[in-house]
Amino acid sequence: MIRAMHTAATGMFAQQLNIDTIAHNLANVNTTGFKRGRAEFADLLYQIQRLPGSSASTVGVFPVGIQVGLGVRPVTVSKEFVQGNLKQTFNDLDLAIEGRGMFQVTRPDGTTMYTRGGSFKQDSTGTVVTGDGDTLVPSITVPSGTLKIDIGKDGTVSALLPGVATSTQIGQIQTVRFDNPAGLVAQGDNLFIESAASGPAQQGTPGFSTGFGLIQQGFLETSNVNIADEMVNMIIAQRSYELNAKAIQASDDMMQVANNLRR
Repeated sequence: MIRAMHTAATGMFAQQLNIDTIAHNLANVNTTGFKRGRAEFADLLYQIQRLPGSSASTVGVFPVGIQVGLGVRPVTVSKEFVQGNLKQTFNDLDLAIEGRGMFQVTRPDGTTMYTRGGSFKQDSTGTVVTGDGDTLVPSITVPSGTLKIDIGKDGTVSALLPGVATSTQIGQIQTVRFDNPAGLVAQGDNLFIESAASGPAQQGTPGFSTGFGLIQQGFLETSNVNIADEMVNMIIAQRSYELNAKAIQASDDMMQVANNLRR
């Protein structure tokens, strides 16, 4: 009975982590480029009271045995880098990657980070930056007085200047990809840093380099969170939490019955 209490407690802890993950997904349902998390679990050790295949008698063996599990443990909360829907914004510096790849940015302290959020702006010098002021890499500076910015699907950036009939190329956007994007370390603010699990960043030209998606100007990638799926998962997690709590209550009732036994 004591063992059942501890086992059920691990189940409650696991479902609490599951609810935390679901709540984070729902909170970011409108976050540009957000990738949903998924909690994964594994069963704990087993106490083997009778080993399968052990001798049952002088002429046979136990075909199954008795293995009592000790609960569940969290294994990982992984990011699912599935393509989100594209939403048209008509903003020249709103960019979405259709396919694999991430934008590379540099923080004010020089740290290199990666993002799927393509809502870019111009700072006071014309440099293309994120909403938090992180500089797009390679750096692109829009000339003063530019009338229109055109960004091709291959990342070519052109600007139409006053008194000039044709656009002039001012830069080339490069994207990066990872062999295991789920191994990236989330830093908040839609940013990730590489890790030993993700592998090194591989830079390439959008649409031309193998495995790199296309740039779509005037679009943003929405979150890949599906509200209906998250609500169903939340209900399942809540009911699982309740069942584990009832298992603790049942164990307590059984202990009370045992304590009240009299000779």
